[in-house]
Amino acid sequence: MHDISAVVLAGGFGTRLREAVSDRPKVLAEVGGRPFLTYLLDQLRNSGIRHTVLCTGYMGEKVSKSMGKNYGDMSLAYSHEAAPLGTAGALRLALPFIKSDTVLVFNGDSYCDIDPQDLLSWHSVKNSSCTLALVKMQDISRYGSVNFDSNCAVTSFSEKKPAGESGWINAGIYCMERELIETLPADMNISLEKDLFPTLIGKRFFAFPQEAKLIDIGTPSSYKEAETFFVKIGKFVAAEKGRSDNR
Repeated sequence: MHDISAVVLAGGFGTRLREAVSDRPKVLAEVGGRPFLTYLLDQLRNSGIRHTVLCTGYMGEKVSKSMGKNYGDMSLAYSHEAAPLGTAGALRLALPFIKSDTVLVFNGDSYCDIDPQDLLSWHSVKNSSCTLALVKMQDISRYGSVNFDSNCAVTSFSEKKPAGESGWINAGIYCMERELIETLPADMNISLEKDLFPTLIGKRFFAFPQEAKLIDIGTPSSYKEAETFFVKIGKFVAAEKGRSDNR
């Protein structure tokens, strides 16, 4: 894991969250007195990652100023988009900062309690080009769902369904090969979820289904649940006065 680069997509506008957090990008929204982003960085660092690229956009200067060049023993690099490029465009822009052939990609506004090492191992065993971490939800009305076969190859994506239906949803964590990222057009606003993933079906594209907990902080109501979420999964650590892990 020390040789793997991770990328956190942290450039979103956070429009829906604006009424609750208006003075900073949503990755810096505080949970327990510290930025939500630090929970993701803890997850990566604890799995052995030592190099992470933060893809910034809206209020990106606040992210770099807050987090600095290091988070503990993990180095941080910044890839800043001057104009919105979407999740795939931001990842393509970050290529010069990525040091490995296999890359872990995290959405910056969600947290899924999986072990990144397990995802990487599964990706390797499957000889996958791209692997999506999935979680089972009892109500997928807020999300689209991902369908896969008995070999865990992704077969299709489904739109949002009526309340009460269960299914497997995208957990916002991916394992991808650098050569796939290199095929993305540069300087274009494109989406991983809408533009890239549907084109990969049948092309070494696999699911990593996990019985894990997931939260995204994209809305004021889900953001309010974040502290309770981290307490329940045993990951809650409140900020300590005067403590700094990222300088």
